[in-house]
Amino acid sequence: VGCDRSKNLVDICGEKNFQAFVCDALSVPIRSGSCDACISIAVIHHFSTAERRLATIRELVRLLRPGGTALIYVWAMEQEYKNQKSKYLKEKNGSKDKEEEISTDVSQRSLSDQMPGSSNQDSACSSQLLSDSKDKDCDAKPVADSRLPVHTNRTSFNSQDLLVPWHLKGCNKKKEERIDEVLLPAGSKGSQELSPVFHRYYHVFCEGELEAACRSLDCVRVQKSYYDQGNWCVILEKL
Repeated sequence: VGCDRSKNLVDICGEKNFQAFVCDALSVPIRSGSCDACISIAVIHHFSTAERRLATIRELVRLLRPGGTALIYVWAMEQEYKNQKSKYLKEKNGSKDKEEEISTDVSQRSLSDQMPGSSNQDSACSSQLLSDSKDKDCDAKPVADSRLPVHTNRTSFNSQDLLVPWHLKGCNKKKEERIDEVLLPAGSKGSQELSPVFHRYYHVFCEGELEAACRSLDCVRVQKSYYDQGNWCVILEKL
């Protein structure tokens, strides 16, 4: 059984005869202790405070039966780890490798020539968000002003809290055409015809941050914590 905040994505699941419903990761309408396993891929890094990220993990654990396990993936601050660049840094626009899209959350493909406007919808108070990070060894740089930085596609992160541009896909085109258009290089004729840019908030995790959040819960045991192609990952067990 799957769930997502997006009704359109859930509708696609229904078309493929999968069981899925719309809900919020902070409040999943499933009975406590009813799941053998839960998977959270590229979700928790969209919550803007440490408290909300922890609450999301706690809600995930609530669904598990005792002895049940959960797998969590979040985007990593360290896109270059042990002298190896992630697929996100190495991947070129136009790639259709679905496995890479899943492993690096590059469904948030952006065109790097776009910058945010001055509306309040594109901004947030970065000072409060950055104060949530307790990892002093991280390479994140403080934001100079009151606005969150906008990430440049296929580059290393300069801040733990940032906005990633997202181009609204044209609703009047076939699915295949929309996918190809989103993958066009910045500055191309096709990219100029895209709909307005929206910005999605991300908190990219430093090494040890996700594991520490999981270990702060008394009812779980961390079985494994590891790095996988630009993501920090944890497998935990409910006690």
